[in-house]
Amino acid sequence: MSMPQHPASVSFDARPLVEPVDRRAAAAFTQQLRAQGRIVSPFTFAVVFSIVITGFVLVMFASVFITIIGTLVASLATRGPGAFFVILMPIIPFALISTVVAIFAVRAVRGWGGARDRRYRLDRFARANGMSYIPEIENPALPGMVFNQGSSRSSSDIVRGDRPRFVEFANYRYTTGSGKSKSTHQWGYVAVRLDVPLPHIVLDATSNNGLFGSNLPSSFDPEQRLSLEGDFDRYFSLYCPRGYEADALYLFTPDIMARFIDNAAALDVEIVDDWMFLYAKRDFSTLDPTTWAWLFSVVGALLDKLAQWARWRDERLAQTLAAQPSLMMTPGTDAVALPFAPPAGMLRPPPGVAPPGRRLKTHVPVWVWIFLGGMGLFWLVSQTGMLGAFLGLIR
Repeated sequence: MSMPQHPASVSFDARPLVEPVDRRAAAAFTQQLRAQGRIVSPFTFAVVFSIVITGFVLVMFASVFITIIGTLVASLATRGPGAFFVILMPIIPFALISTVVAIFAVRAVRGWGGARDRRYRLDRFARANGMSYIPEIENPALPGMVFNQGSSRSSSDIVRGDRPRFVEFANYRYTTGSGKSKSTHQWGYVAVRLDVPLPHIVLDATSNNGLFGSNLPSSFDPEQRLSLEGDFDRYFSLYCPRGYEADALYLFTPDIMARFIDNAAALDVEIVDDWMFLYAKRDFSTLDPTTWAWLFSVVGALLDKLAQWARWRDERLAQTLAAQPSLMMTPGTDAVALPFAPPAGMLRPPPGVAPPGRRLKTHVPVWVWIFLGGMGLFWLVSQTGMLGAFLGLIR
């Protein structure tokens, strides 16, 4: 793993993303990653199989081509020019298949070389900006909504920094369904570690919604929707747990709302536990300097406002402690030794969130119920023979 460097002042440096790659250095870096077990060998079964098949097809094509040329020369001498077209017809499909296989093999080799250069560039980019690079993490232990969906979960091309606070940029994939209905879902995310746990809050950006509404993988109970002042609702739909509306208003002051509108209106945002996630259905960790400049500007604009959130405390925890004074005892103390329990109004709760505020309630969107109901009605009609009668009536 590359170790992050922390210069006194880190500025955005995108040169490693576009500078020419030293092939030897890139190969040595890949070999180092493989020796550390951080990437798998490129010579997987699929790659080896492709190379073997490509070689076999090329050898067969060469031998068949030589045989056909010999036959063609002999036929031209005995049967005339018409034999040329008769012999040429079987060659065409064989040549097309060989060409397709060769193109596939060349692309596979180029893809492997491109992945090697990509990892090397991102590692140098991370180092240049005081961060570190990790090629891949299977099943990342993050609490965001996209990280508990489907299967085959994997973060890739992770770029991390820990100053002034922990921030992680990465691409993410997971799959749903099976067989012909299997789908791979693509996300880019930025994970920012917060100072204290906060209530579960989601900002669903209106700019990336689709025909059926939100593009997020989870749908939330509309009764948890909170309308904020100004133009904020034009850019985001804010969801917070019932009873935490005042807390959301405390966290999203007008200056913080302005930062999100000005810098993150194209992103979905989730605050859960002591994390803030920024999501989009595209890769974030790329070789595009423009993408990185945008992401760095978004994070930079938000970081200096997050310190305000560190002062938030869940008063429900204070009520719990006041109701159970034994929870305030330090290990080894006796309840009878305590002369009094501090009044509830003087008790400042520790960082944390009471159970009702830890997770939003999800629900199934209305259009899903309509679709399922329509499918069920169609099945019922078709099974009872009413479909034929209905079609006969409308003819």
